[in-house]
Order: sequence, then structure tokens, then C-alpha cells
Amino acid sequence: MNNNIEHIEKELASLRNELKNHSLYKKLHTLEDVQTFMSLHVFAVWDFMSLLKAIQLNLTCVSIPWTPVKNAELARFINEIVVAEESDHDAHGVVKSHFEMYLTAMDEVNSDPSKMNDLLQLLASNISVEKALESVAIPNAVKEFLNFTFDTIKTNKTHLIAASFTFGREDVIPDMFIGIIEKATLENNKSYDSFNYYLKRHIELDGDEHGPLSLRMIEELCGSDAKKWEEVLETGKRALQLRINLWSAIEQEITA
Repeated sequence: MNNNIEHIEKELASLRNELKNHSLYKKLHTLEDVQTFMSLHVFAVWDFMSLLKAIQLNLTCVSIPWTPVKNAELARFINEIVVAEESDHDAHGVVKSHFEMYLTAMDEVNSDPSKMNDLLQLLASNISVEKALESVAIPNAVKEFLNFTFDTIKTNKTHLIAASFTFGREDVIPDMFIGIIEKATLENNKSYDSFNYYLKRHIELDGDEHGPLSLRMIEELCGSDAKKWEEVLETGKRALQLRINLWSAIEQEITA
């Protein structure tokens, strides 16, 4: 393993363990608990795509006329993730984005999508993300999580966007979702079939394929630039802390 990656993973280990062992997982017992969880977690499912698309914009050519990219391997990697996230097959073989799969799972358990729909409607009216979030009735921790995502994207620094994507999202998703499946009593409840499919699909993709490739992407983007590696570490820490805060806010909603 790259020495810089190894250093970052050691520095992030305590935050990752805090997230992996978050008490939220043990609170997901009833259908109502899962409904509440999904109604807020859906915002993280949604904004993940903007991180992914921002990386795609910077690592591939999406303009006309087309010109070759600097690193075809990175372009292929990010394009493969886009295909999987934006147009995967659901449990019935229907092509959907993972966000749409999640909405299907929400519908299956009668989780309320109204706040997510409110945000999408505001954005469709050309209202900025910041102003739209001010108008949507969601916990502050959710807004802070989303604002960090879009503030990172606004820097247009690919290594920072990739850091949030890798260490705050891709790299930790298998641990988080395994925790949900193991600690929440979902497995034998048929009404959670779509949710379980979504979780297992992410474990399959992110644990076996996307996670390791994301680390290679970070290596390529940072190279021997010590400042970039330092910025990647700080971004990773902030992304993980905000994910922990998000989990705590959802837990508060469940136990309120």
C-alpha cells in the first residue's frame, strides 16, 4: 500500500471505527425506525451523485470537440462508477440509478420522501443548493453534510472532491452498510427486500471494486505533492465527522 494512503488510513481509523460502531445501527428495529432513517439518509444517497459527477467532469472529456484525457485509466474508472450508480439493474432487472432504487425501497416501506422531493423541486426551479436547503425542513446536521459536499465541489480541486468521495463515501460505505445489515433486524423481513438489495449491491460494488480503485485514484491525483496529501487527509476527516454527525441526528430523530 502507498505510504501516504497508509498514513491517511491510520489517521482516519478512529473516526471510521466511531462510524462503524455508531449506536444508530442498534436503534433500527421497527418499521418506523427504518422509515425515519431512510427519509434522511436519502439526502446522502442523492448528493453522492454530485460528487461523482464533479469528478467525472474533471477526469474525463464531456465537452465538444472531444479531446484525449490525461489519464485514461482514471477516466475509465470514474465512468464505470457512473454507469453503476446512474444506470444499474435493480432486483427485477430494471435499469435505474441507485438514487431511484433507494426511492423505490422507501416507497416499499412507506418512508416519507416529501422533504427530498421538496429539495428536488426547488433545484428544478434554478434555486441554488444553499438557498434550497434553507427552505427544506431537515435537521441542521443534514444541511451541514450537504453544504460540505457542495462547498468541496466548488473548490474545483479534484483531489479534494476525490478525498470526500473516497474516504467519506466509497471507502467507508461497506463498513456502514454491513453494520446496518448485522445490527438492524432487517434480513428476514420481506417488506425490506428492496432496501436489502440496495445495501447488498453497495457492499458488492464498493467493497470489491470501487473502494480499492478509489484509493488508486487518490494516489494518481496527489502524486508526490505533500500539500495535496495533507489536504486530502483534512477533507477525509471532515467528511467522516459530518457523516457521524448525520448519523447522530438521524438517531435523535428515531429516539425522539
